[in-house]
Amino acid sequence: MVTIRLTRGGSKRRPFYHIVVADSRMPRDGRFIERLGFFNPVATGNEVRLELDDERFNYWISQGAKPSERVASLARKKAA
Repeated sequence: MVTIRLTRGGSKRRPFYHIVVADSRMPRDGRFIERLGFFNPVATGNEVRLELDDERFNYWISQGAKPSERVASLARKKAA
């Protein structure tokens, strides 16, 4: 099954997440199919907190990919 989920990057105490499409059997930070954007929970000032390619996100949803709970909530916030 294909999922849309977060992969962790960044350094210790400064998390940074990529939003990726991956096979659900792959490890969290393992191989992925496509990168759709990023989420920076510690963004301050003029830094971008969330970047998501809506067109590709909707394409993968139409193909049957299931977003994780966190990705689904981020997509709803971005759409609002």
